[in-house]
Amino acid sequence: MKKDRINDRILQELKVNGRIANAELAEHVGLSPSACLRRVQELEKADVIKGYRAVINNQAFGLGFVAYVGVGLNEHSTKSQRAFEQALEFIDEVKECHNVTGSFEYLLRVETADIKSYKAFHADVLGAIPQVRTITSHIVMDSPKDERA
Repeated sequence: MKKDRINDRILQELKVNGRIANAELAEHVGLSPSACLRRVQELEKADVIKGYRAVINNQAFGLGFVAYVGVGLNEHSTKSQRAFEQALEFIDEVKECHNVTGSFEYLLRVETADIKSYKAFHADVLGAIPQVRTITSHIVMDSPKDERA
């Protein structure tokens, strides 16, 4: 996949508005609609564009509490990591899970309604996973920059 100025402009436009019509996108980046569509399809095929999504206002659903949670495991083995990752698979509160380096093995982004529901999640859900040794919570107070939205 070639990286060039036009592909960069296409990607920038799609980051701002993933639902933009191809004709409008083509106009913004200075291409014909057919050339623009061909480039977008190439970017999709090359897995540069991984997908399109709706950005949900979680506060509208009562999920206004966010924490980043560092999780240390009892043992450093592939078996333990797989078991932990499988345990998280169907836990709705865990929105992101990243295997990281440093003082703990995983960094999670957790969303709940409030501190009380986070406390229950911390103790009864995350704390009940057998592979978990340590849990370190970092509570989000504000997000002045968040490019996921």
